[in-house]
Amino acid sequence: MKPSDSRDPGRCQQANEVISLVGDKWSVQIVVLLGTGTKRFMELKRAVDGVSQKMLTVTLRGLERDGYVTRTVYATVPPKVEYQLTDLGRELLVPLQALGAWALENHARVVAARIAYDTRDAVDTRPALSA
Repeated sequence: MKPSDSRDPGRCQQANEVISLVGDKWSVQIVVLLGTGTKRFMELKRAVDGVSQKMLTVTLRGLERDGYVTRTVYATVPPKVEYQLTDLGRELLVPLQALGAWALENHARVVAARIAYDTRDAVDTRPALSA
């Protein structure tokens, strides 16, 4: 988003609408996993630590609805279902990978800032700000 767009409430709303889904806890992980290739539901479930079956289903449906993922069902017994990124999903992978690289490069700085904040907060005698 360009700086001039940040002053336009309509443009901000549009950006927030797109970012809200891809910024949730599970979507980023799923998009990154699908960036390595087509996966079946249980492959994703095993790879995403802590996601419930219901949450994985909801997240995949949201990603499919927004055009990042395609779901292919094969008429077998039992049915075989595969998920893969669309062109839009592959485009999304680029900034997600950049953000992931940035996060890894700056992890130590964030941890240090948290420790400094928590230490300061523990000895801070200033009165709390009132609402």
